Parts: sequence; structure tokens; C-alpha cells
Amino acid sequence: MDPTLARKALATVRLVNGTLGLLAPQLLLRRLGTDPDIDRSGYYPFRMFGIRTLVIGVELLVLKGDQRRRAVRLAVLIHASDTVSAALAGIRGDLARKPAAVTTAISATNTALAIIATRE
Repeated sequence: MDPTLARKALATVRLVNGTLGLLAPQLLLRRLGTDPDIDRSGYYPFRMFGIRTLVIGVELLVLKGDQRRRAVRLAVLIHASDTVSAALAGIRGDLARKPAAVTTAISATNTALAIIATRE
């Protein structure tokens, strides 16, 4: 895959997920197997990380030169951490098996995109 395309794809994923986290956390909670009508405790972290995710998505699109290279290198760390967290959530039973597998796969894909983007 072309590194520029990988960076833009990763930015798009971040923009979509960040927007959902900020504006529609109930959708993401349902995907994790939580009923937000019963337990709204996930709203806050999704909104908190939603804005973070939006900002780092925008950075991948608007930054240039050394600043962009730094943002892409940090993306590898961020998404690798997300991958490990999702896998551990499944192993420990914090998430049901299917949502844990899906979130681990998505995060691993994002990590791969970030690694590819470092070649730009």
C-alpha cells in the first residue's frame, strides 16, 4: 500500500471514530456490547477520547514535514497500545469475545496503516 494512502486512510478512520465518540458514544457502546440505556458510564471516556482522536486525525492531514513525521511515528505507538488494550480486554473478560476480537482487529489494522505511513 502507498504510504500516503495509508496515512490518509488512518486519518479518515480517526475522524470517523472521533466524531462518533464525541457526538454519538451510544453507537460505539452498543458495538462493544453495552446497553447505553442501562449503563451510560462509557459516555465520558468516549467523548474524552473522541476529541483526542479527531485532533490526531486532523494532524495527519494538515501537518507537513517534521511535524507530520512525528505525528505518524506517534500513531504507531497509539495504535499499538490500542491493539494491546483491546486484546487484554478480551483475555481478561472486560469485553465479550466478539467485540474484543473486532476491536483488536481494527486496532491492529490501524497499527499496520501507521507503520506503512512511516515510509512516506
